[in-house]
Amino acid sequence: MSATRVFVARLAGCAVFDPAGDRVGKVRDVLVVYRRADAPTVVGLIVEIPGKRRVFVSIGRVTSISAGQIITTGLINVRRFEQRGGEVRVIAEMLGRRVLFADGSGEAIVEDVAIEEAAPNEWQVSQLFVRRPKSGGSPFAKGTTAFVSWREVRESAVVGEAQSAEQLIATYSEMKPADLANTLLDLPQERRHEVAEELSDGRLADVLEEMPESDQVEIIGRLDDDRAADVLDQMQPDDAADLIAQLPEERGEHLLELMEPEEADDVRMLLSYAPDTAGGLMTTEPIIVSADATVAEGLALIRRHELAPAIGAAVCVTLPPFEPPTGRFLGMVHFQRMLRYPPHERLGTLLDQGLDPVTVDASAAEVSRILASYNLVSVPVVDDSHRLVGVVTIDDILDYLLPDDWRSHADDDHVSRRAAARAQLKTGSIPIQGQPQKNGRRNANGTR
Repeated sequence: MSATRVFVARLAGCAVFDPAGDRVGKVRDVLVVYRRADAPTVVGLIVEIPGKRRVFVSIGRVTSISAGQIITTGLINVRRFEQRGGEVRVIAEMLGRRVLFADGSGEAIVEDVAIEEAAPNEWQVSQLFVRRPKSGGSPFAKGTTAFVSWREVRESAVVGEAQSAEQLIATYSEMKPADLANTLLDLPQERRHEVAEELSDGRLADVLEEMPESDQVEIIGRLDDDRAADVLDQMQPDDAADLIAQLPEERGEHLLELMEPEEADDVRMLLSYAPDTAGGLMTTEPIIVSADATVAEGLALIRRHELAPAIGAAVCVTLPPFEPPTGRFLGMVHFQRMLRYPPHERLGTLLDQGLDPVTVDASAAEVSRILASYNLVSVPVVDDSHRLVGVVTIDDILDYLLPDDWRSHADDDHVSRRAAARAQLKTGSIPIQGQPQKNGRRNANGTR
């Protein structure tokens, strides 16, 4: 095994390979146990394998550890990881922890942890990278940093003292929202809420959109009303509507009042539709342009990095106004068609004549059949006056088709679940009558 010292924060997200060079998964954390006198001992790695499952890989199964990759013997127990008493996750629980210097010179925050091979197949914590509190009144001042051994510090044990979540957030800064959502759900409940409090409004909104609704409600329930409203403002309107529908009605209405008026109006509109209709499934923020807009302008709009791929696959052409509900809907132009024409070509001449919009009361089954039959990733939704009010994307339909707990059970049966969803999508065989609704949104009359 390699004898290099490795800092744990650099291992987060590193690929794990078997001896043949095939990728097994990626590292999510390092698991240690404390000894009375010696430094904590590494017992294994928490590895995310396909299907978003977190499994435990014993340190004895690891043949090489470096900051770039991990190599194992190839023998991995795929049972879902469950933390046992006495075990500590370095990234989730040690980073950001407050420690006191044994010589009485003050305190510091742990920003990283180094592990080192002490003997064959035996790794232990060798050093801590810590930062002392900043001195001086300047907001730009930072505390001094130092490398210390485990014996030079002792952990603070002040009852009720919250651990700093800043370093943990920095460690996970490059994670995709779906991966960060899974990581947060693996944290102890109190630690999860500490991290949620420290995340920016936009980042927390992205993460909440990737969580099961019960966990969304739990986290939003711990936020004060002003912060919760700010986060809801950052969410996609359809996701915000689904979340608000799960809250007690009184709090949901209060949060809507605190949200930005335009965002709240979109959410209220979505809550007014039955959840198993195009109106209840759609997103209200498609790309909308005039018929006189050019191919160059259309391509510039879909290049925006924050745009979801399904939304950026086509632009909607309408008469003014160009905010939902728009003027009369004219048609859609798919980005592949735009690529085939010169930049100055008017989009009004490139409309997909074979695609008809669906109405807000169209069933989810009808929408799924259209998406599958025409190999589309989105379909426009219009009201009775043929005004564009939104689009239903393929991910909206999949979220509806998949079971409520699909995010937390993407393990052995994730392939069969997806196959079943694809089959339903192709046939449109969604059991509408008598089916328990996924999001339980309030209808226009206030009932669920």
